[in-house]
Amino acid sequence: MTHMFPARYWHALDDGRIQCDLCPRACKLSDGQQALCFVRERRGDRLVLSTYGRSSGFCIDPVEKKPLNHFLPGTPILSFGTAGCNLACKFCQNWDISKSRETDTLADSAAPETIARAAADTGCRSVAFTYNDPVIFLEYAVDVAQACHERGVKTVAVTAGYICPEPRVEFYRHMDAANVDLKAFTEAFYHKITGAHLAPVLDTLKYLRHETNVWFEITTLLIPGENDGDAELDAMTGWIGENLGPDVPLHFTAFHPDYKMRDKDWTPHGTLLRARAIAKRNGLQHVYVGNVRDLENSSTYCPCCGQLLIGRSGYTLSAWNLDAAGACGRCGTALAGVFEARPGDWGSRRMPVRLRDYAVAAP
Repeated sequence: MTHMFPARYWHALDDGRIQCDLCPRACKLSDGQQALCFVRERRGDRLVLSTYGRSSGFCIDPVEKKPLNHFLPGTPILSFGTAGCNLACKFCQNWDISKSRETDTLADSAAPETIARAAADTGCRSVAFTYNDPVIFLEYAVDVAQACHERGVKTVAVTAGYICPEPRVEFYRHMDAANVDLKAFTEAFYHKITGAHLAPVLDTLKYLRHETNVWFEITTLLIPGENDGDAELDAMTGWIGENLGPDVPLHFTAFHPDYKMRDKDWTPHGTLLRARAIAKRNGLQHVYVGNVRDLENSSTYCPCCGQLLIGRSGYTLSAWNLDAAGACGRCGTALAGVFEARPGDWGSRRMPVRLRDYAVAAP
């Protein structure tokens, strides 16, 4: 399989360069030059995706690890990524993959049909594009999603949501669920810490809510002294409630020192609880804390009667009080999300997968 796949979303400029129109960076490239994301590059008079069919590894995880708490709870999800990223987050916690400039990072070769077969044969209900942002390998992600859907396997994008309007339509047309990483709620943070901008991410969130049927949840990593102030958290959660609705799940997760921000402290548990309290005060119904052990605040409760609906101990389900229609077993209030009659029982296992075991030899 060739890895230089024709890329979509670009146009020629009058000065002889070509411009990538996939994300708001609008990288302008001369022949042989790579975009900031590393994986989209100019070859002659066209743009190509250099990592089509190559992966940084495959692993079966609990879907809660994405994190998705309201999408097929308890089920296994086949996770993989490629290399590169279109953001430049100084705190990246997958930096060895997303910041890699070496294609040697991509150990596994996998056709879309092979991925779909592996997911179906291992009992995975979905496939996650994760570890690095799937926006930058849109063509590959779309082909994998189509192959998965042919086998009844759903697809999940774990993404920063930094994408232009036209490709955004194509990308999310093929996704069943997403976790969008809302890094912060100030332009200053996005510019200084991620090298990007806030507005396109907010546009993606509004697009998902109002123009698609994609189930999505939001994650914000709280970094001490950077994006954890009361005023910012109040503004962010107020915006979510007003623009996206009170039933969109929000995950506040704890930062640990990594990559270029090793001088920062771990996020105190109390900061996560303070953020959660602010979000609840602004009317958000499902607010979770992550990267810490907190059974009470990682579980799901009925927004109407307060009944425990889904108990969680880490990534393992410890209680289930939803009826077959996904409603509260006590008062009948429907829980927002995508549920099946019975929860999965994958638990907290993590199981590496060798894709070559599922490849079909060429005739």
